[in-house]
Amino acid sequence: MKKIFVFVLLFLGFVITANAQKKIEVTELPKPAQDFLNKYFSNSIVDIAKKDAEHGEKGYEVILKNGTEIEFWKDGSYREVDGGKRPIPTAFIPETIKTYVAKHYPNEKITHIDYGHKDLDVDLTNNIDLEFTKEGKILKDKKGK
Repeated sequence: MKKIFVFVLLFLGFVITANAQKKIEVTELPKPAQDFLNKYFSNSIVDIAKKDAEHGEKGYEVILKNGTEIEFWKDGSYREVDGGKRPIPTAFIPETIKTYVAKHYPNEKITHIDYGHKDLDVDLTNNIDLEFTKEGKILKDKKGK
């Protein structure tokens, strides 16, 4: 009986996880997400596009062949761009943030940007972690993680 109960729990966990992320075609992404990819990542190849329900929030995730991960809100606006340790394009990043980085860290590049509900997290090369308000005002500037 215990084995059946454990099996059922594992199976339900698998089904829930499988439903949380469903692979889709790039053409099934909302138009703003498709436009974002075409404008800022036109030289990159999409490896995987998924409909995603992470932490109870619906949205989309795109993984490029070079490993860069891009998450979109359900309306197709970008939520997060993560290049891992590689720099990401910055044309879509607010000017105030790019200006702050250029002034205080002229030798570093932006590798990650994440719009949270209240703030904006930016990671630079050399493990520098910055936190801004959504309006671009610096909240936290700390080196090393």
